[in-house]
Amino acid sequence: MEEWRTKYAVKHLEHKTRYAYESHLKKRIIPTFGHMKLEDIKPIHIVDFLESLSQDGSRGDNKSGSLSSGTVQMNHRVLKNIFTRAVEWKVIKNNPVASVQKPKVTSKEIVPYDENEVAQLLQALEKEPFHWRMMITLALTTGMRRGELLGLEWKHIDWKAGHIDVMQTLVHALKGEIIVKEPKTKNSRRKVALPASVLEELREYYTHRVKERDKLGDAWNGRDREGREWNFVFSHADGKPFHHERPYLWFRQFIIKNGLRYIRFHDLRHTSATLLINQGVHAKIISERLGHGNITTTMNIYGHALRSADQAAADKLDSLFSTRKEKHGKKTLG
Repeated sequence: MEEWRTKYAVKHLEHKTRYAYESHLKKRIIPTFGHMKLEDIKPIHIVDFLESLSQDGSRGDNKSGSLSSGTVQMNHRVLKNIFTRAVEWKVIKNNPVASVQKPKVTSKEIVPYDENEVAQLLQALEKEPFHWRMMITLALTTGMRRGELLGLEWKHIDWKAGHIDVMQTLVHALKGEIIVKEPKTKNSRRKVALPASVLEELREYYTHRVKERDKLGDAWNGRDREGREWNFVFSHADGKPFHHERPYLWFRQFIIKNGLRYIRFHDLRHTSATLLINQGVHAKIISERLGHGNITTTMNIYGHALRSADQAAADKLDSLFSTRKEKHGKKTLG
């Protein structure tokens, strides 16, 4: 597997993908297959391994329950990639994963926060540090992804026009170095308008960060290994970028501490979209704000919410026309 890392993973996999693959290798695949030769691993071994991941207690974090279907499928994908390379390089003749059916992913219904829950969230945020308040506020109002928020620099904010230019995303490579790159698709590079109140809060936050930096002086550490300076909107007080898991971990603790219904950090993006849907914003505009490749993606993800909003609109029309009918009926009877 070391040859797969150096000859394939390092050269051909995106940093984020490689990080995920390495995590699955370390946690489950190597502990299970590390003592075996590649040619000795048969399809039945793969089947048994994947089955074990679906059993209670397979999480490995001392929590009850099994791994998600998506995680099980990812382990299948990692193994298939490794054995495919082994066949290509003539290390083995047959790929044992090729004859094992890919595990199905059970899609969970997205249940974002409603307006009341958002109000509770915002109230709880008042007690938190400014940078977390601002990050969650932007996540809710822009629908930006975690990596996009972490990669946001002050130069990407157009104060006059009142929008954010989403130009890059921040990821961490395996050895901890900071990788900042352009989003995967051209649609992910976008302009997202900000509410006036949020823009004003962002100005206050900017002033706050400038004062923090001035106090630090030479202790400012917002540079990478090559000495290039970053001016991230969200970072440690000394300018050092957050680890990409930091917002997720903080948000989880914040939710538990305040007794709020559990949602993932990524569900703030879904909440943003749903709030816009409920306000009657057109699906095309929502699609553009989220950076989706096309409106079909938006419709597929938020179809239920869009149908509910459509029904609510129909109910309003029904109320209007039923009132008119009643009035008309009274005139006829008279």
